[in-house]
Amino acid sequence: MSRRIINNFATSVFILCAVIMTATLVYLLGYILTNGLSNVDWSFLTTNSSSAMEGGGIKNQLWNSFYILVVTLILSVPLGVLGGIYLAEYARPGKLTNVIRTSVEVLSSLPSIVVGMFGLLVFVQYAGLGYSIIAGALALTVFNLPIIVRVTEDSIRSVPKKQKNASLALGITHWHTVKTVLVPAAFPGILTGILLSAGRIFGEAAALLFTAGLSTNNLQFDTWNPFNSDSPLNPFRSAETLSVHIWKVNSQGIMPDVDEIASGSAAVLILFVLVFNVTARVIGNIIYNKITGSK
Repeated sequence: MSRRIINNFATSVFILCAVIMTATLVYLLGYILTNGLSNVDWSFLTTNSSSAMEGGGIKNQLWNSFYILVVTLILSVPLGVLGGIYLAEYARPGKLTNVIRTSVEVLSSLPSIVVGMFGLLVFVQYAGLGYSIIAGALALTVFNLPIIVRVTEDSIRSVPKKQKNASLALGITHWHTVKTVLVPAAFPGILTGILLSAGRIFGEAAALLFTAGLSTNNLQFDTWNPFNSDSPLNPFRSAETLSVHIWKVNSQGIMPDVDEIASGSAAVLILFVLVFNVTARVIGNIIYNKITGSK
């Protein structure tokens, strides 16, 4: 068999795989959005959910999802970025570095249900946080942290060594070089990784079932005192997120319009995840073009 035939066959296989993946994605998105968007309106987004009555919305669940997302990013981004900088610039080959890298690999491969059980035992029960937003955010930090560490490390390592060496040759300290040369150059990749991980956090359900809880108060959005149990800013209250709400409605819902609520919630969730992914691409490209001077 000639090399040209083998090359054409391999190319055809790769194209077929790409077509299959794209078609699968388009079908799933089309199915979910087609069935769900017809049930989504302003009332659906701004109405409290109902456990038995028809016409419930997702206002509190949508807020809880964004609140947990913000708290998780506040906890995980500084630790993840600093950890990635350490592995890329300061970690020396040895047993300690091997242990750290192995730990990152293990954490990144843990099933979310295992992270949820860990959060239940450590944060909910042992730490006494109960089913709460802060417990859910800490659990999500556990499996979001290795993603940001790896993205940060890879982004910094992708910066041309000439930039680092030129800075050091001018007498600038290593830390100042990292702060003013490497991190700004790697920022587009780091930001893209953070936004992509945000989409994963927003759609997570399994870990939050055991940490953030399966119920939520009817939040009073005119009460912003974080110590009030009905305040949307209270981090120690139980908080059913949108993804958990979808699971709960499908498994335990007794509302007459349970199918409409589930499909509408799924469509909203998919739309926001798509927004995170598209935003990551657009912002990353804009910042990269601005830094490099590309068009």
